[in-house]
Amino acid sequence: MMTATGLQSRFILLLCLISIAACNMFAFTEEPSERAGKGDGYCSRILRAQSNRKEGNSEFRLRVEGDPESYQPGSTYRVTLITSSPSYFRGFTLIALKEGAEGDREEDYIGNFQIIDEEETQFMTNCPPAVTESTPRRRTSIQVFWTAPPSGSGCVSIKASIVQKRIINFQDEGLLTKRMCEKESLYGDTTDKPLLSCCACGTAKYRVTFYGNWSEKSHPKDYPRRANHWSAIIGASHSEKYVLWEYGGFASDGIKQIAELGSPVKMEEEIRQKGDDVLTVIKMKAQWPAWQPLNVRAPPSAEFSVDQSRHLMSFLTMLGPSPDWNVGLSAEDLCTKECGWVQRVVQDLIPWDAGTDSGVTYESPNKPIVTQDKIRPLTSLDHPQSPFYDPEGGAITPVARVIVERIARKGEQCNIVPDNVDDIVADIAQEEKEEDDTPETCIYSNWSPWSACSSATCEKGKRMRQRMLKAQLDLSVPCPHTQDFEPCMGPGCSDEDASTCMLSEWISWSPCSLTCGMGTRSRERYVKQFPDDGSVCTQPTEDTENCVVNEECSPSSCLVTEWGEWDVCSATCGLGMKRRERMVKMPPADGSICGAEVLEVEKCMMPECHTIPCMLTPWSDWSDCSVTCGKGSRTRQRMLKSSVELGECTEDLEQVEKCMLPECPIDCVMSDWTEWSECNRSCGKGHTIRTRMVRLEPQFGGDPCAETIQRKKCKIRKCNRGQANSDEKKRRKEQREKRRSKQGRAEVTSEHPGCKMRPWSSWTECTKLCGGGIQERLMTVKQRFKTAQLSSCKDRKEIRACNVHPC
Repeated sequence: MMTATGLQSRFILLLCLISIAACNMFAFTEEPSERAGKGDGYCSRILRAQSNRKEGNSEFRLRVEGDPESYQPGSTYRVTLITSSPSYFRGFTLIALKEGAEGDREEDYIGNFQIIDEEETQFMTNCPPAVTESTPRRRTSIQVFWTAPPSGSGCVSIKASIVQKRIINFQDEGLLTKRMCEKESLYGDTTDKPLLSCCACGTAKYRVTFYGNWSEKSHPKDYPRRANHWSAIIGASHSEKYVLWEYGGFASDGIKQIAELGSPVKMEEEIRQKGDDVLTVIKMKAQWPAWQPLNVRAPPSAEFSVDQSRHLMSFLTMLGPSPDWNVGLSAEDLCTKECGWVQRVVQDLIPWDAGTDSGVTYESPNKPIVTQDKIRPLTSLDHPQSPFYDPEGGAITPVARVIVERIARKGEQCNIVPDNVDDIVADIAQEEKEEDDTPETCIYSNWSPWSACSSATCEKGKRMRQRMLKAQLDLSVPCPHTQDFEPCMGPGCSDEDASTCMLSEWISWSPCSLTCGMGTRSRERYVKQFPDDGSVCTQPTEDTENCVVNEECSPSSCLVTEWGEWDVCSATCGLGMKRRERMVKMPPADGSICGAEVLEVEKCMMPECHTIPCMLTPWSDWSDCSVTCGKGSRTRQRMLKSSVELGECTEDLEQVEKCMLPECPIDCVMSDWTEWSECNRSCGKGHTIRTRMVRLEPQFGGDPCAETIQRKKCKIRKCNRGQANSDEKKRRKEQREKRRSKQGRAEVTSEHPGCKMRPWSSWTECTKLCGGGIQERLMTVKQRFKTAQLSSCKDRKEIRACNVHPC
């Protein structure tokens, strides 16, 4: 049997759930009951109140946008608590608990709620992580945002309780509880949020490719058939200190410019000002129209590098036309927890709102926001007019896909364990090529693959490969053959036949066995395909060689890495320089300055400059858009560095692309003034009016419409005393006679030979209640005879002023 104190406590807790204001009126001073079990810890009263009553009521439902089974760390979701009519609820609480947690500690609460409507929801005073109602009233739904916790947080349960007629409904396993676990990464060791620090060694080179999937077929609602495009893509590989853009942050001037206008100029300036925090600036061309089949247009791509301090990649591009909608990646971490580099990242992208414009459709007019909003992902419940709107709150169909692939690693790598088979093949540099005595004046294509052996048995045959001579820069120097042959035997007859014993490329060299002096290092490869006859492959799968890390081994010597690869020659023709580097791993033990060389530079000779045709300067910056508003174009140029001796250069020296600025303003267009009306008085002071109509309303900030009615005073003659009424009657009689005369003329006109007219229609309602409006009436042709003239037998319209009295 429940004690009086327990009944009082439960009644107070019910009031807490109905209204925060009621809750704050009471002080919880009673002793904890035995049923409570736990002390009054963090939010413990809320949880105990919820668990007092469990009902399987299916009228109420807690829904996470898109109904996901798992959450993406750091992503934001719309959470809705809803009931079907005629049901309703007065109060509610909403919490997100780590799975298995009791909720009596602050760290038990996971993720963060964000208030959407402060008039509907607020954070609970005595339990800050919980959301409750702002005012107790009848309601059928509420909405809040919930941002998922960082990677490694495990599963979460979002729980709701509702109060309806002082009855608490709460479910641990039902429609009022939503359980989600962290989404497993699709990309191996890719991290969802930047690591605290990157432990990878050397550098890695990546290629990012952008596939725009936004089309009328995939997103049919209000799809803009004209001017749909992706703007130029801008981004960078950068450090953790620099944030290009992020959900919950505010758009910089550069982001605002690309979000609203599609111009990357300001964004590129901001990136280049970050100095050492940026390793590579990522730039890709715009796409007009937004979607084309891959066999018509290759998707834009760019290459970039990352290193230990700058291992994040971000980019963005505008979805055009739109108010300020973009897609992109923010701080994608390419460093793995195992001190290696991610092999491949594939991400489907939905648009996000930069928070600088309040438009809700693709072609909404420019509506700048007075107080800038935070960057947030678009959802299917943002606005009924949105092209992504879904009354069911489903997930938005992705508008693009981005693929980031590692294409090379450079320098000493500290993670020598290959990620997978593809990684082994992709990373390893090609074996040192055989001596090539081809003159530098002969420019060839690459060799084709070897053909099949001419012999299908163990008799000797031959196979062939070939290449094309693309240019002979010096006609006095002969160019070698374009075909190459070598002996071969049928499958299974030769230990050297790659088709019978196929090996992978060599894996990178291991670190030197000694940190000082001469040691050894090794590398290995693996068998990809064994001989068909079951024999053993005889080619070696391991290789070793001597290595010298530090020539001196004394307290004053420092520990350095092995030399990295040589950079490409600084010149494309003639004499240039190339360099290679190594790093200091550990300074001298005695505290002295490291005397080891960490940089080597040597000369490199490329073909003579005068023999290479079509030497071009880099592209200039894009010019300003050719218009100040609407659709225009912009250009960029480059020049020939040297004269072309062998034929003309076929490379483009100028490029033109479209640019899109805000729509041009359209001013109001009005008709001409009508004639002044007759004076409204036959004697004394009166007034006369004239009117005009609005032919075209102003758009995109154009000049507004001026007045549509004007009046002025008129004075015919003084009215004699006693004669005013008779004069007024006389004036009205004259007007009636004029109208009859006009009607008679109209009837005569209507009976024009060969043309029979219908009578005048009634006057339309006045377009304004006061201040001068317009009425219209029509006379239409009833019957046209063969003898009728087209110019004299046609519909007629009359217009007159109405409601001319001031408002």
